[in-house]
Amino acid sequence: MKRKAAAGTIRNKERSKEKFLDAVGQILETKGYSGLKVNDIAATAGVDKKMIYNYFGGTDQLIDEYISSLDFWSNVDGQSTPEITDGGQEFSKQLLTQQFDYVSHNKNLQKILLWGVAEKRNSLRTIADNREQNGEQLFSQVADPYFSENAVQYRSIMAILISGIYYLNMYKGVNAETFCGIDLTKEEGTQQIKGALEKIIDLVYENQNKKQ
Repeated sequence: MKRKAAAGTIRNKERSKEKFLDAVGQILETKGYSGLKVNDIAATAGVDKKMIYNYFGGTDQLIDEYISSLDFWSNVDGQSTPEITDGGQEFSKQLLTQQFDYVSHNKNLQKILLWGVAEKRNSLRTIADNREQNGEQLFSQVADPYFSENAVQYRSIMAILISGIYYLNMYKGVNAETFCGIDLTKEEGTQQIKGALEKIIDLVYENQNKKQ
């Protein structure tokens, strides 16, 4: 009986935690990050707000966990990098196009990215730091050995491309649908942007091959 009771307690805890995380997503979607208050989260979840402190340690930690579950780079495992035979060329293109789709299809992540540039907050800084750490693993394992003294240039190009991915996806459908004449709300426009990302990576690697 004790074993069953313990198992039931664990299940209840996990269900309650999931309700809190879902509540954060619902509030972010309907009210934005300004609506993420402890009482509102608890009311939306239908769970006593004391459980937020018991399960997560506080509202910031709850929000941290929710953001981590969405962030693309926080969920990229640097240890699972596939075998690389081309200096990371195809892997780089895959990462960028997958990230474009990931951000495009996740409205709450777009709001979190906007939140990250609109407000200074410890929880968002923690997520940014974790994102950098995971990205660093990939850069150091894949691109740095191949680009050698040009590794910083490769990183700079990736920084511009990734920030462009963020901005284009936050921009579309808010005040306009097009950017540089490309309709970002249509599949054709999406494919044009992703094709351009791949083309830039190809050019970067072609340039490096010439230097080698």
